[in-house]
Amino acid sequence: MSSNNAGECREQLKLLLQKIVNCEHLDAQRILIKSIATELEIDILDCAAALVYLTQETAAIKYASRGEQKAKKQSLPESSIQPGIKMVRYRLDVGRKHQITLDQLTKVLIEESGVDKNNINNVNIQGDYTLVELPDAMPPDIFQHLKSVEINQHKLDIRRVKARNKKRGNNNFRRGRQRNAQPGNEGAE
Repeated sequence: MSSNNAGECREQLKLLLQKIVNCEHLDAQRILIKSIATELEIDILDCAAALVYLTQETAAIKYASRGEQKAKKQSLPESSIQPGIKMVRYRLDVGRKHQITLDQLTKVLIEESGVDKNNINNVNIQGDYTLVELPDAMPPDIFQHLKSVEINQHKLDIRRVKARNKKRGNNNFRRGRQRNAQPGNEGAE
């Protein structure tokens, strides 16, 4: 990286940090950093430096993978690009009563899991929970991480929602009456 490029990145980082410090409530993050630093028996400044390093490495990896994806898309004929990604429904333990917004949720999912914003579908924010569709190929470590991620001091506690069967209910019931439920009652009704 050239020194000019490094200087630009440093200025962008400073501006972004200043904006976050001025506009966001960071109490939960402060508690998290103090806790991690204490558990690892390291200085808070070392913890912050490691997080900046991690953020830069993650951004570089995402940037490189985007470049590879663009190159692949440009080199492959249209017919060989798969039309869709298999999506899976998830339940998050945050909802309207936790004062979350669609923008907040989308931002957190993008930042914490690296999912493309175009692959966050059918978001349904309810009172106590939210349903959302995300790509099926979520790595287990990302899934575990999302369980502990917080929005407005409430854990996402993400869980995969089992697909519903096409047939609902039990076939032994019809219009509220039980049919053939007890052995020996095959002919009775």
